[in-house]
Amino acid sequence: KLDSAFTIFYMGINLGAFLGQLICPLIGDVKSADGIRDIHAFKWGFLAASIAMMVGTITFLVLKNKYVVTPTGRPIGGLPKHNTSEDFEEGEAQTAKFSTASVGIAAVLFVILGSLFHFALGQNVIYSLVYASGISLAYLIMSDSSLTKIERDRIWVIYIVSFFVIFFWAAFEQAGSSLTFIADNQTDRHFFGWNMPPSMVQIFNGIFVVALAVPFSILWDKLRARSKEPVSPFKQAMGLALIAISYFIIAHNVKDLGNHGLLAVKWLILLYFIQTCGELCLSPIGLSLVGKLAPKRFASLLYGVFFIANAAGYALAGTLGSILPATGDKFEAAQKIGVNLQDVLDKKVTLTADQAAAFEKAQLPLQNPTFAGFEIHNLFEFFMVFVVLCGIAAVILALISPILKKMMHGVN
Repeated sequence: KLDSAFTIFYMGINLGAFLGQLICPLIGDVKSADGIRDIHAFKWGFLAASIAMMVGTITFLVLKNKYVVTPTGRPIGGLPKHNTSEDFEEGEAQTAKFSTASVGIAAVLFVILGSLFHFALGQNVIYSLVYASGISLAYLIMSDSSLTKIERDRIWVIYIVSFFVIFFWAAFEQAGSSLTFIADNQTDRHFFGWNMPPSMVQIFNGIFVVALAVPFSILWDKLRARSKEPVSPFKQAMGLALIAISYFIIAHNVKDLGNHGLLAVKWLILLYFIQTCGELCLSPIGLSLVGKLAPKRFASLLYGVFFIANAAGYALAGTLGSILPATGDKFEAAQKIGVNLQDVLDKKVTLTADQAAAFEKAQLPLQNPTFAGFEIHNLFEFFMVFVVLCGIAAVILALISPILKKMMHGVN
């Protein structure tokens, strides 16, 4: 039932996401009469978000004592020191037992990994901190001497699933970067006669989550009643497979788009529909899985590990988004300079000093981006990167799901 409960909870979160993606683009994503986007107008979107957060905080403070309590009146989410013995299973340790050595090793590991990611692998400071903190925190938890074999097995399941979650979010979070650039520069955004702002196209994700959360919750309940509910890691493999399918469909629809063609917005809507189905198979299920598997004394820390994995996915999303090849606006800008950008990218022409300066000022690329040693020439190849990454991750996670099920020791 926890999977269904977290799915409903997830619907509430995305109701806010839907409202944000509706209101902020309407008041922030605006253009002047000559078609130039006013980037300063987005301040009104931030203002709207801050007002909504204030309203949410006030609502919580006013109503928490009435609704955020157990049937017996105990506050939900109280401080751990308020836990009583009945909150723990028989024989379960109630406190962590970290040695001074393990804490020290975790700290040293954090510094070494952070330096490695930043100086050796070229990641920025924030990304390096995210990656290093996730790994060092995972080590610290496993170093606890009070953990039983069953608890260790279950924590390993959380770690393994969290690793695969990184690939999902790296692909999914293209919505706020590369997919929005494509919506802006190479998409016909006319929706029932209205030209939708490019930053609003991702609103369909929030709409679909709100619309599909209850049906998915009912689906899990019915499958569980028939003893056919997939184990949680397999559900997450389904989520990865769905996001791979969504990018496979969009890749083949941009294959013949060229440098100036426009993608019909219906294909982005279909992409968000399929990705939302994948999201509902993975994200709330992951939250539920941590709640079911984490020893109570480590629940908060293990949720931290899970969300750091999410953050790592967002960081990887930024890295992968940077390999987006030149879109139509770049080719138009190069044309105004009197240069065919495709010839530049194909190394067929050499720019003059004046042209090179104009390219630098207009922030135009001089070469195609690369990923894992492969040159990304067009949008088809760009989207196929996510098909391959998520497709392989989905297959591997599905294959090891029976092993993970055994390691969960009776938890589904």
